[in-house]
Amino acid sequence: MSRPQICRRISGQPNIVYFKPSGVSIADLEELTLTIDEFEAIHLKDLDEKDQEECAKLMGISQPTFHRLILSARKKIADAIVNGKAVKIKGGNTKITKDLHRGCCRRGKQKWK
Repeated sequence: MSRPQICRRISGQPNIVYFKPSGVSIADLEELTLTIDEFEAIHLKDLDEKDQEECAKLMGISQPTFHRLILSARKKIADAIVNGKAVKIKGGNTKITKDLHRGCCRRGKQKWK
């Protein structure tokens, strides 16, 4: 039996939750799912340019877990861009924390569906 996943802190739900290649019908596209915690990892590491240790601390997870999360997110995004797939952002064991420097999400869980 595997360990239960630790709740990951995020700064908020994404404003846009679906991306698709231009000029291709949704019915003709393969779709992949990027979890909200993978989205947050991309936001912190690649957009905000924080180091992995700081990102992990902000999300309330270990640095090795953050590393696996960012690798998974980048692989999915690369697959979507290279192979022309749609990306849906949803799911994950997360809790919205307005100020990522405060609070702990281990007490309460919020799952996006």
